[in-house]
Amino acid sequence: MPYDIDKAIGSFEAMTVEQDQDQLRAHGLCPESRVLIVMTGGTICMRRSSSGFVPARGFQDAALRPSSTFNDGSNPGPVDVVINASGERKSYPTLRTPLSIYDARVRYAVYEFEELLDSSSIDAKGWAQIARTIYWNYTLFDGFVVLHGTDSLAYTSSALSFMFQNLGKPVILTGSQAPMLELQNDATDNLLGSLIIAGHFMIPEVCLYFNHNLFRGTRATKVAASDFAAFASPNFPPLAVTTSMRTHVKWEQVHKPTTIKHFSIQMNLDTTHVACLRIFPGIKPEMVDAVLRLPGLRGLVLETFGAGNAPGGQDNAMTKVLADAIHRGIVIVNVTQCLSGSVSPVYAPGMTLSRAGVGCRIRHDHGGGSHKARLLARGARHDATNLAALGYAVAQGNLEKVKEIMRTEQDWILNDADYSGNTPLHLAATSPNLGILRYFLLHGGSVHLRNYAGRTPLFLAANAGLIDHVNLLRESGAHLHEDERGVAELHARGRPDIWTLAGVDMEVVNRMEGGSDSNGERKTNGNAPVPT
Repeated sequence: MPYDIDKAIGSFEAMTVEQDQDQLRAHGLCPESRVLIVMTGGTICMRRSSSGFVPARGFQDAALRPSSTFNDGSNPGPVDVVINASGERKSYPTLRTPLSIYDARVRYAVYEFEELLDSSSIDAKGWAQIARTIYWNYTLFDGFVVLHGTDSLAYTSSALSFMFQNLGKPVILTGSQAPMLELQNDATDNLLGSLIIAGHFMIPEVCLYFNHNLFRGTRATKVAASDFAAFASPNFPPLAVTTSMRTHVKWEQVHKPTTIKHFSIQMNLDTTHVACLRIFPGIKPEMVDAVLRLPGLRGLVLETFGAGNAPGGQDNAMTKVLADAIHRGIVIVNVTQCLSGSVSPVYAPGMTLSRAGVGCRIRHDHGGGSHKARLLARGARHDATNLAALGYAVAQGNLEKVKEIMRTEQDWILNDADYSGNTPLHLAATSPNLGILRYFLLHGGSVHLRNYAGRTPLFLAANAGLIDHVNLLRESGAHLHEDERGVAELHARGRPDIWTLAGVDMEVVNRMEGGSDSNGERKTNGNAPVPT
């Protein structure tokens, strides 16, 4: 067997949150995470000028380097950032946060767009620029924070949510109501909270963080023009909340991977063919018809009263206008104007729209009373008994036993870590049964989490010589972390076949053996070139 069963079980001993923290302090092995902050513009980076607040460059040196909250003074070395589709890289200075309550640090770099974006004028082109930047650097960083103006922050977070396919790492958008260089500001808390979450929690979603709340990217909306509590998610609870002590993540609400696919981006997002129209008392069918006849229009979001009601007009003229448009191939979606609640076609006006072919966006509650009761009955997430049983089953290659245990568990147990930082996916990466690894991948196991030695499941599988396991992990989007790549290249000299599958460039290894590296760079089989 690739590893000893007793060792596997020992790694799943009972641990409360407090014990886990004690172990971390004792070992000091928590790997440092890397986060790329993408500065697109917005109030957060503005400075005073004779004409008022204006966007300014040099955010890292002006706002972050002088702050002990964002800079522990250790002066870490630079990292390379991929800046275009050809793989061109540029070296950027980094800073390191002080030790967090989780006994870990975040090392980060700030990449500023050459031309800062005006959030009130952003469009699909700007969203594509943000998406490409993250895609090019996906294999180089553990998480991403996007600094953005608040006017269209919720729109951008929603757009990116649909553009990113099979996302496995956190992408967190934030901004502020007051510039960070102002004495009274919300920028410090918003950026620090985003940085901590992106560097400590593998939440594979696009999120919006504001005023101590982490919202799902597709669920947030701006509700205040100047208050610090500027965003809310009326129809869905926050994914995480930051308190005075720690960040509480609602793992049961977090999306988890359920397919074995690489991370990719959907670029053909064109909002110029979609319109949004708010229904008001007295609106004329001719007004709606004029909108529906705009050249190139493909879809209309119709904001209606209450539970989805709209005036039918004399002789049902409004209904006929909508039905005619649908017949021409225009998609019309009915949403409520209200902040909370949803479309429920139980009233006659709403039923009329439905019969005309207007679709509706219905909100589904995630978890009723019985679901919450099961969560309470389960107790703390660190359930030692089930983790130990799962460890036995994985080590023995008993897929049926694994499935039996998982039927009584929530999927987030797959991303729980033991005192060594190993998740069940780490163990499955060297399990004798490939089916267990596949099962975990299809039920939300993250391929990007590292144990306290800084090792990913992919590294463990390659080190164990398991070619099929390596191939499956690579199909799922796994890649070697930058901090383990040097060790991987040393191992590759003895097993070039399997380490090449894992993403090691043997040309770089051979140049290293020859004592020279003419171009000073290495590439992987991932999404983008990886810097030395």
